[in-house]
Amino acid sequence: MLTRRNLTTAAGALALAAPSLRTARAAGKPATIGYIADYPNASVIAIANDQKYWDAEGLAADAKVFTNGPIQIQAMGAGSLNFGTIGPGALWLPASGRAKVIGVNDIGFSDRVIAQGGIGSIADLKGKKVGVPQGTSGDMILRLGLARAGLSISDIQLVPMDPSTVVAAFSSRQIDAAGIWYPLIDVIKARVPDMKELVANSDFYPETSFINAFVARNEIVQQDPDLVRRFLRVMKKSLDYRIANFERSIKLTTSFLGAPPAITANVARSRKLLSSAELDRFTEDGTVNRWLEGFNTMFKTFGVLADPLPAERFYEAKLFTSA
Repeated sequence: MLTRRNLTTAAGALALAAPSLRTARAAGKPATIGYIADYPNASVIAIANDQKYWDAEGLAADAKVFTNGPIQIQAMGAGSLNFGTIGPGALWLPASGRAKVIGVNDIGFSDRVIAQGGIGSIADLKGKKVGVPQGTSGDMILRLGLARAGLSISDIQLVPMDPSTVVAAFSSRQIDAAGIWYPLIDVIKARVPDMKELVANSDFYPETSFINAFVARNEIVQQDPDLVRRFLRVMKKSLDYRIANFERSIKLTTSFLGAPPAITANVARSRKLLSSAELDRFTEDGTVNRWLEGFNTMFKTFGVLADPLPAERFYEAKLFTSA
């Protein structure tokens, strides 16, 4: 359990969890990689470091922590990042042509719409202040929950915030509700014991699968597909190691992030982990494209993106299966 300390520090430690040590910079081809400081996205980096998968592929990996997916894709647009790990709420960016999806990581069940104790249902959010990190899975589950209740974003007072600010604002009761995820919700629960969970990913599964994805800068895919395959081979090895050595993967990730072990373990156990063989099969049989097309439909319905690209134009299926 977290000890009582400054909320901003606690939230920052979990939302940013910026480790002081990056991946080992061995001699090899440079690869800059963004990741979110949580189990699904950081575990593959931690495993690759521990098992020296970067060295095996001749890569000099430089991993940088980000608070969310959209910021990673902004960095790609600026040319400072080659690869990243994003959640489903940021998939509209590849669907708009600003990056390529090069693989699926896992399926998540960590997102929630949470509310203060006096709010009983998602319908009660009408007119209320709701904090959300825009373009994230928290944003997505909020929109799905509202739609199920016959509401839309225009029916609430949407307050865009970064993840750590959501924790602080909810804990100080400056907002009535939030679209956010574990492990940040663990921090909130410690401060707001009567907090309620109104909506969860499981409410929409399997019709909607909240996938985490690996993405790459457009120019890297076009100009250096060999680098992309090397990166994907590292990720595939890490995915398989994570399944075969699940408990150790939690320990590696906890150490890498400097995060509380219990919280990392809780998030890890909320994921549906997929092997590289499963993901090859899901790519070849069109499952991944169907997942992505499902998000395209939601992006259009919610007014996020008017004309998304077809999945086959932004998912690099052949690169993934050939790696």
